[in-house]
Amino acid sequence: MNLYFPFYRLCILVLFLVASNGCNDGENSKDQQSNGLIGITIMSSENPFFNVLANAADQEAKKHGYETEILSGDNDPDKQDRQIKDFIAKKVAAIIISPCNAHAIGASIKSANQAGIPVFMADTGTTDSTAQVVSTIETANYEGGMQAGQAMIELLGEEGGEVLVLDFKQAESCLKRVAGFKKVIADHNVSSPDAQIQIVSELASGGRRDVANQSTSDALQAHPNLKAIFAINDPAALGAYAAMEKVGKQNDIKIIGFDGMPEGKTAIKEGKIYADPIQFPEKIGEMTVQAIMRYFDGEEVESRIQIPTYLYKKADAEADPAL
Repeated sequence: MNLYFPFYRLCILVLFLVASNGCNDGENSKDQQSNGLIGITIMSSENPFFNVLANAADQEAKKHGYETEILSGDNDPDKQDRQIKDFIAKKVAAIIISPCNAHAIGASIKSANQAGIPVFMADTGTTDSTAQVVSTIETANYEGGMQAGQAMIELLGEEGGEVLVLDFKQAESCLKRVAGFKKVIADHNVSSPDAQIQIVSELASGGRRDVANQSTSDALQAHPNLKAIFAINDPAALGAYAAMEKVGKQNDIKIIGFDGMPEGKTAIKEGKIYADPIQFPEKIGEMTVQAIMRYFDGEEVESRIQIPTYLYKKADAEADPAL
């Protein structure tokens, strides 16, 4: 009997500890429940830039106890509109949009406005002034375009020459890049009349290799004296290079891109692209979620938050540990 009671008491103690731990697990599970869902729709998952942005937003949201649903618009404004309506039906806490079309997205944003769901734009905003966006977190695209223009002057400043612009008019960000680029080129032409840099064509790139490849092929036939190309992102720049390589002009025509994704930086190191004003998609994703958290806390959030670019050239690529 003297041995039995201590053993019995030990069993009771063990059962109590197990039960207590189970209760604590329940409390921990409750503590770990999501604060809500943030809907994210990006322009295209084919572009690594938007994947990096979305993944960074997802990681930042998790730090604050929020889950995310990430969808790709696949460059289709109608598809992106359906995704936003689905987010509205799910009563998400907020919506992050990298729009397929800067103007068409306005109607989708207004649907979210009517539902009382705050909208935040990442990478590029909307040109629809009637759509209510809490904040647009973006690259300083106009200034980045000016950097691209300065790089073009480095290439052609002494002699000038004909230039092709591969644009993407559906994105507000790309409109600003081209505007900044043109401003620097126009100023150069005023100050250097004997070394004119002439933009002979502006063609659609779609922000994609295949579209840029076809546009460049067309331009090479129409403008045999082409000296350089400004492409609004790395996929467009690489599509242009492939078109030039096909006809043996890859050493005669220089390319300036925009983005600074790993494949773009590698192309700069290999001499396929002269330079990129590089963006920081991780920062855009993180700062967008941080802006959402400030908004939820009742703080005032800037209507536009801009992140400067950095002109990345071959020397940077050769010293880049990531390459």
